[in-house]
Amino acid sequence: MRKIINKTIAIALLCSLPLAYGCKDFLDIDPLYTQDSENFFQTPVDYDRALIGAYDLLQGSFINLWIGEIASDNALAGGEGVTDTEGLHQIENMSHDAVNNELRNVFRWNYAGVTRANFLLENQNNIDFEGKDVIIAEAKFLRAYYYFQLVKYFGDVPLLVDKRIGAEEVTKIDRTPKSEVYNQIESDLNAAAQVLDWTRQVKGKVTKGAALSLLGKVYLYQNKFDLAKNTLDLVINEGPYDLIDNFNNLFKVSNEGHKEVVFDIQFSGAEGGSYDCFICLEGNAAVGYHGIKNYNGPVYGDGNSYNLPTQDLYDVFEDDDIRREATILDLADFISKQPKPDEIDFFQAAGHTGYYNHKYIKRKGEIGLPDNDLTSPLNLIVIRFSDVLLMAAEAHMRSVTKNESLAQTYLNRVRDRVKMPELNNGGDQLLEDIWAERRLELSMEGQRFFDLVRTGKAATEITGFQTGKHEVFPIPQVEIDLAGGNWTQNNNY
Repeated sequence: MRKIINKTIAIALLCSLPLAYGCKDFLDIDPLYTQDSENFFQTPVDYDRALIGAYDLLQGSFINLWIGEIASDNALAGGEGVTDTEGLHQIENMSHDAVNNELRNVFRWNYAGVTRANFLLENQNNIDFEGKDVIIAEAKFLRAYYYFQLVKYFGDVPLLVDKRIGAEEVTKIDRTPKSEVYNQIESDLNAAAQVLDWTRQVKGKVTKGAALSLLGKVYLYQNKFDLAKNTLDLVINEGPYDLIDNFNNLFKVSNEGHKEVVFDIQFSGAEGGSYDCFICLEGNAAVGYHGIKNYNGPVYGDGNSYNLPTQDLYDVFEDDDIRREATILDLADFISKQPKPDEIDFFQAAGHTGYYNHKYIKRKGEIGLPDNDLTSPLNLIVIRFSDVLLMAAEAHMRSVTKNESLAQTYLNRVRDRVKMPELNNGGDQLLEDIWAERRLELSMEGQRFFDLVRTGKAATEITGFQTGKHEVFPIPQVEIDLAGGNWTQNNNY
């Protein structure tokens, strides 16, 4: 995705959403809102600029990487103490409620993304030009992505399609049943997949494979297994994707855009950021925050020690599984192997486990501009081909027309890449093998909590998880208040 977004347009679009706040703090525009739908969508360039604005909200997706792991058995919040990003510590302990800054960010950032996509789609018929169908398809994909995050986190959420709302209107709309939200997501992704190509010339643009893979995941989350397997098989059999040979090269700036990437979010280390506005960043904040607090030594950069892998996660890997070291940095082991270990210093974070997220960690040579905690250029991979293979394997095992042989093939394709023995179980054990493999393959990528919830395993694997409550997160209370108190809260919050 190009990094030439017009900031005036981007901030104006964000401020058009009544659920987003503080925009005046980010940028003063005089006169305000001189460009709107009445005089903006007049040229193809206008549509392209609006689309860039819709893409830009993807950069808040680093919070999914945090919450998806910290809410599970894979990671602890970390940081300097329990008041350092307190909302993450609450989520780790399953003590979160409707007043939680991180959950509010998830809610408002994704609705800001929905609004930007809707702003373009509301005006899709203003003019005709070559290539408009692709722009519309991209906008529909983005709207589907943002709504999928919202429905994953919160269940029923207000559904707005091809329109924006004013401050008065927000008090008159209700939460939409999640089944209807999912229907819209499916419609948008199917429409996008029909138009988009498998490959794009512009780096970071969404593709047919991204639309179909996300659609397959959406089906899987709804237990629509026959639709999921058919959709994901299409990606496997017709898409240009494959597993790369070396698992250790999956998450390196020097190797970005490899054949295993189905959908990733582009980041830049060339533009500084501010702690006052994480959604304004052009860099991947997660990487710096995963760095080792006050670290002084080789290979890695210092950071804030967030999202720390647990001992439970470390122990689940077999000793000869190369994914353990690629996923989890065992700092003590690393230091012991250095020429001058006594000269390496670091700060032990809250709940220090000795482990760090090795997939997304600050490395020397991959550091952006100051403040480099906020400006990592490392892209965030949202869907990679191994995820597609394992989703397809699960779908084949859980569909009406079960295909154990193909499920085994997909599972072992993932294991073969890391030279782990093939698994040839059948029935319920094969399904358990597939779920276990998802943890080994995708841990510390933001998938774990949602996998545990959708497979019904969260209550047995997550300490403090309450069935009938924690499957979803609470609607932020401030959003309920802004809606005039008309929205009901999720159960038991």
